[in-house]
Amino acid sequence: MLQVTDTQRYARCIEVSKRVRFDIERDVIRSRTLDTAKKFLPDGLSKAHELEFLRPAEARLMSQIQGRTYANMFGLVERFIGPKMSEVSRDHWLGDQTAFEALVRFTDEELKHQELFRRMERLAGADMQGNYRFLPQPNDVARAVLGKSTWAVLALICHIELFVLAHFREAIEPDPELSELWKDVFTFHAREESQHAILDELEWRREHAKLSAAEREQGVNDLIDLVAAVDGIVQMQATADSDYFLECCGTTFNAAQIERIRKSMLSAYRWQYIVSGVKDERFQAILGSMVTDAQMKRIGTALQPILS
Repeated sequence: MLQVTDTQRYARCIEVSKRVRFDIERDVIRSRTLDTAKKFLPDGLSKAHELEFLRPAEARLMSQIQGRTYANMFGLVERFIGPKMSEVSRDHWLGDQTAFEALVRFTDEELKHQELFRRMERLAGADMQGNYRFLPQPNDVARAVLGKSTWAVLALICHIELFVLAHFREAIEPDPELSELWKDVFTFHAREESQHAILDELEWRREHAKLSAAEREQGVNDLIDLVAAVDGIVQMQATADSDYFLECCGTTFNAAQIERIRKSMLSAYRWQYIVSGVKDERFQAILGSMVTDAQMKRIGTALQPILS
């Protein structure tokens, strides 16, 4: 069997990138608005269906609030993904020009995705009432993330790209009850992200090969810190979105129901942004091939409060 070289994998990403490339207005938005008579985020991600006391309109509102945050979260993470991929492309400037081109295209696509999600926020803001707040500040978050080791940042990025694909494949694509525009946004997004996941892995492995044992240990420490920081963001936004849901819903829930709403929102967000990626088989295989048993155990111990 012929072995596929890294250069060939970079070349394949370029080929597919050219084929699936989209224009925000011409291909995706097409002068449409979000259909608020339908869900945004599917039940498999929002977990709204697990709150059996919610009426259909209330469960739909919860999916729309979470869907709005879902788009904003991706706009947030792409604020640091683009700069990091631009930075690691430096190693290819005077070397593999195929790899360099692939990473330049990656960065360009991430900039486009940021604009796409800004458009989604404006559309959602025009149709949804009340005091919605997306609390994380993208530049502050990006600055903090980019201050960590490249190994850890590439690990986080790979984790994100892989759960994007899992969410689309397992929950978004199969659901016929979503707003057509919202679903189209994440369909086009996933098509480009499928190449990004390959490039993430290539660059993460390349970085790993350069490091000493001590530097890899620091990378693991930084990854644990980054996951904790993501969980802090998730907790903050889950609280804000629960408050927004209760404000907009117009229903008087009892104390036990309110507590369940808040716990459900946090559980859904932890699933979306941390757990689904951690449990992804492809991510586990990549991470497992690069860390020691002791390091994997430390990562598992740090994740346990979130997973449970």
